Amino acid sequence: MKSILLIGLGRFGRHIAMTLHELNHQVMAIDHVEERVDAVLPFVTNAQIGDSTNEEFLKTLGIKNFDVCIVAIGNNFQSSLETTSLLKDLGAKLVVSRASQDIHAKFLLRNGADDIVYPEKQLAKWTAIRYSSEHIFDYIELSEGYAIFEIDVPKDWIGKTVGQIDIRKKYSITIMAIKRNGKMDLKITPDTMFNAEETIMVFGESKDIQKKFHIL
Repeated sequence: MKSILLIGLGRFGRHIAMTLHELNHQVMAIDHVEERVDAVLPFVTNAQIGDSTNEEFLKTLGIKNFDVCIVAIGNNFQSSLETTSLLKDLGAKLVVSRASQDIHAKFLLRNGADDIVYPEKQLAKWTAIRYSSEHIFDYIELSEGYAIFEIDVPKDWIGKTVGQIDIRKKYSITIMAIKRNGKMDLKITPDTMFNAEETIMVFGESKDIQKKFHIL
């Protein structure tokens, strides 16, 4: 369980609060709009109405006590930038800030953000990749150039084993799991055989996966 400060309770921030609640984390939620604060009360440990660009207000929160500070402000970049900078000045351990443009990300990183999230950009990329191919079921970008894809088992793999395919040696792609009837099997060995009606989770460089599985 972590102690998390969440600043900005628009749609993105609200969904973060709900997910953190499901994961049983302690969340302090902040926004300057009363209606937004009221909306997340069922999902957070505590919530306050306040201006996150006000240093005195932030000091009352005990910034150093939070494991993570998430700045989810999306409609006012100036406020996001000022909040990010103040959090770091007040001793925040980890500041994760929302960005909508690359230039915003650069300024946020220069002014205290330890990491950046691009909800619109990341979702747009996921949607484009997920629905531009008939055999992709999920996609997770882990870091620049690397990703996990959930895909159909290629027809020419059916009836063969992981050892026979030897995709790791040929393409530097790792088979992480096989999903059967909605259940994930992580016990992959060279003798694991591929069957129809399964999907596989593969990890590697995006360019290698896209080339091998003809993902455009």
